[in-house]
Amino acid sequence: MLVRLRLILATIILAGPASAQNIEMQNGENLFLYFCAECHGRDAESIGPMAEMLAVEPPRLTTLSERNGGEFPTETVAMQIDGRMNIGSHGDMPVFGPYLETIQSVAIKLPSGQTMMVTQNLAHLIAYLKGVQNELK
Repeated sequence: MLVRLRLILATIILAGPASAQNIEMQNGENLFLYFCAECHGRDAESIGPMAEMLAVEPPRLTTLSERNGGEFPTETVAMQIDGRMNIGSHGDMPVFGPYLETIQSVAIKLPSGQTMMVTQNLAHLIAYLKGVQNELK
């Protein structure tokens, strides 16, 4: 019985991070499709149905890392989405911070190794955006 319990616990522990990552990506994709796809396209390639009506063309979100020297700009992306960064050339993009509010805040790791507190929904969205980055050649 004790061996069986240990096997079950080991399976849960080993499967936990992968399952949590999959859930985070799926939640992030759902948030992206709801809030972002109209402008950035369902595949984050700037071909959403609203894109042609905007004063400033939405950027391709699959090349954020590429345009940032190969490193995903976590802090900048978070601050642009939630409104902490005032962006004059932001164009028509609304501030989504209030729409992504959750009771729980989480710490996300920045490329510098420091952490930044964001809402759980924003963390999911950032995880999704990191996951759709094009491979650098």
